[in-house]
Amino acid sequence: MEQTIQVAIFVALTTLVALITYLKCRKVTRDANDSRDYFLAGGGLSWIVVAGSLMMTNISAEQIVGMNGAQTLLVAWWEIAAAIGLIILAKWLIPIYYRYNCTTTTELLERKYQDKGIRAMVSLLFMLGYAFILLPVVLYTGSLFMKSMFGLSISVTVLAIIFAVVGAIYAIFGGLRAIAISDTLNGLGLILMGLAVSYLAMHAVDWDLSGIPLERLTLIGDSQSDIPWSTLLTGMIFIQIFYWGTNMVITQRALAAKSVKEAQKGLYAAVVMKLIIPVIVVLPGIVAFKLYGDVGDVAYGKLVGDLLPSWLSGAFAAVIAGAVLSSFNSCLNSAAALYTCDIHQNYINADADVRKIGSRVALLFTLISVALVPLFARSESIIALLQQLNGLYSMPVLAAFICALVFKNVSAKAIKWGLVFGVLLYALFTFIWSPLHFIHLMAITLLATILVTLVFSRLFAQPVIAPVAEPTLD
Repeated sequence: MEQTIQVAIFVALTTLVALITYLKCRKVTRDANDSRDYFLAGGGLSWIVVAGSLMMTNISAEQIVGMNGAQTLLVAWWEIAAAIGLIILAKWLIPIYYRYNCTTTTELLERKYQDKGIRAMVSLLFMLGYAFILLPVVLYTGSLFMKSMFGLSISVTVLAIIFAVVGAIYAIFGGLRAIAISDTLNGLGLILMGLAVSYLAMHAVDWDLSGIPLERLTLIGDSQSDIPWSTLLTGMIFIQIFYWGTNMVITQRALAAKSVKEAQKGLYAAVVMKLIIPVIVVLPGIVAFKLYGDVGDVAYGKLVGDLLPSWLSGAFAAVIAGAVLSSFNSCLNSAAALYTCDIHQNYINADADVRKIGSRVALLFTLISVALVPLFARSESIIALLQQLNGLYSMPVLAAFICALVFKNVSAKAIKWGLVFGVLLYALFTFIWSPLHFIHLMAITLLATILVTLVFSRLFAQPVIAPVAEPTLD
């Protein structure tokens, strides 16, 4: 009976969000060939929607399940440092993106250098990262949470297929506007329900965390921990600048705002929320350690299933499902935007039907991500694995942006070779030789890639195309 109540409330709330989203979107007139309309919601998002959608895209199951699964206070650094990345995006990068009227973050590179190749290469790296790392991780962690919370007998893969189908429907038929509206609705529920779970978790242990090893309650990690303190001085900040400042999945929300100021207000609101999020994504995992021991990524689902009454756990499951769908369909929409705008329209057909091409790309990425879910199920710590693998494309891409925005007269050809060098160097560090913690190695990869790019630019000794004159904001 209890499980029936859970499922009924889950279905009702999930359907309600979908219905409200449909009603909000159905009267909007769209141009099927307008990439800004489909991929940037016509540039009409308010700061509240920007902030809500941004948080839901970021705080999905891979964050809630993965960070709580670490069962240590140290992972709070990912959230604390994120505030710095958001401020850099708001204060410096967003005005530049708007000045160049960018539909994708990678478009900035093309406009600076008048070179389509740079834009295409960076987009390809993003798309490979989304297809083979981010999307399958989102599906896996969301499915794992549902299975552990409800004690379901069906496999994680089957649950992943269900999430993938629903997420693809949002991304394909609704575009960014539908995604952003559903994100905002689910975002409010996630924060409220997440805080409620944290309160109930602390109440369950009488607000007493004694007995938990001190190494799980410190923000100063030693050399053997997931986040050694020294990494805060090297790669951590660069990871955040990449993620919040250049990553299309995240930055896309700010690019879809009504204006620069509207985008900045949404980003600063997200900074405030980021400082609250550790209470939701870190504290319950620590409490779960006291209650169940070192149970890893099943910690949060087990805690929620034990603490919440059936009617409330059904509501919470609906919110988590919304978070999973948010990250999944947002990533699909971003991948479709990158391929359609950066590759298809530039190299194949400039007048292509944006919605049709984007839908096909979203479908392809859905199939790839579902097929990879079983591989990620073998990981011991999903959040550490996710951050480590992201370095394969994050640091080379960030190096390209830094070379384009900070240094003068860097040739487009040098940036392309730098991208190749950066990917190969980090692949060496990841799969063959790992002398240091991966966050240190990400910083080394970034600095080495920038240096090699600058050296290549001198060695090529070719005339550099002057960057286009910077347009002014309206």
